[in-house]
Amino acid sequence: MSFSKTIHVNTGIPYDVIIERGILQDCGRLIKKVLPKAGRCVIVSDSNVAPLYADTVRNSLEAAGYKAYINVFPAGEENKRLTAIEGMYRAFTDAELSRSDFAVALGGGVTGDMCGFAAATYLRGIPFVQIPTTVLSQNDSSVGGKTGIDLDCGKNLVGSFHQPCLVLADADTLCTLPPRYVTDGFGEIIKHGCIQSADLFELIEEHGTDMAMIEELTARSIEIKAGVVERDEKESGERMLLNFGHTIGHAIEKCADYTGIAHGEAVGIGMLMMARAGEAAGTSCSGTADRIETVLNKCGMPTKCEFSPEKLCEAAMLDKKRRGEYMNIVLLHSIGDAFVEKIPCGDLLDFVRRGMDI
Repeated sequence: MSFSKTIHVNTGIPYDVIIERGILQDCGRLIKKVLPKAGRCVIVSDSNVAPLYADTVRNSLEAAGYKAYINVFPAGEENKRLTAIEGMYRAFTDAELSRSDFAVALGGGVTGDMCGFAAATYLRGIPFVQIPTTVLSQNDSSVGGKTGIDLDCGKNLVGSFHQPCLVLADADTLCTLPPRYVTDGFGEIIKHGCIQSADLFELIEEHGTDMAMIEELTARSIEIKAGVVERDEKESGERMLLNFGHTIGHAIEKCADYTGIAHGEAVGIGMLMMARAGEAAGTSCSGTADRIETVLNKCGMPTKCEFSPEKLCEAAMLDKKRRGEYMNIVLLHSIGDAFVEKIPCGDLLDFVRRGMDI
């Protein structure tokens, strides 16, 4: 029997996440249940994903009675900028979208973040649907309503909270991913295990990136994130735990000019560094970092950072988790038990040095 699961996310505007193979061909009917009064939509996708799936999605939407248009932007984190958003606004205008119409984010995390931001700000907010096509986006970025774009000085510094009205995760789309972007996505699954589920972490310890397990891992990962988001939709408390590894991960991405290292890979290194720093500070159980490093190696992910502690800290000073002269960092008591530590910004360098064994 094929895997099928629906996870309800009970945020201010609730929505469902449906995990099922072949769901792309049925997306129009499922969206019609949620948005019965809409008449038009724009499918936003990048230059890698659009040739593979955009026509399938458009055909399903048109079969459901929608007038569907496609907007394609150049693939890559380096294109997660205002210029691409302007192109989406033009596409929305050309399609004559009204406030009752919607956008569809078809692609990975970059597509979801940008399409969500465009939807959040066009006409002061229109609905949007997430159809994530990568391991990373299916397990993390498509759920929770965080949207945004990058600036030259930092990642996701412009954005808003705008929940999707539906998320459709089709594991068949993962078959076309290059192997590196399968392993990259496991960075976020590992993170969810680290912060709240020792059982999930142990599954990855046992199975690594075995794609026969991906739907079960995705369901468990989304359930963890959905629970956190429900309890703290706007990131004022518990949701900060979802940033484990991200302060340093985002700094690594920035230092690399958003090329050469994928988001999940950078987050993996960031998690390992914070685990080492936590052990050095006496707040994390001995062996925590070794378990994370072993899992990263098993999943074929990098564990070393080429940038100096000073350069990483300089990049991290513009991170969203900074609050004035303090920085919120996420550490682990043990695998499955995370906490937020508020430290003076001046202490971050020491944490990074400890994380790099310097």
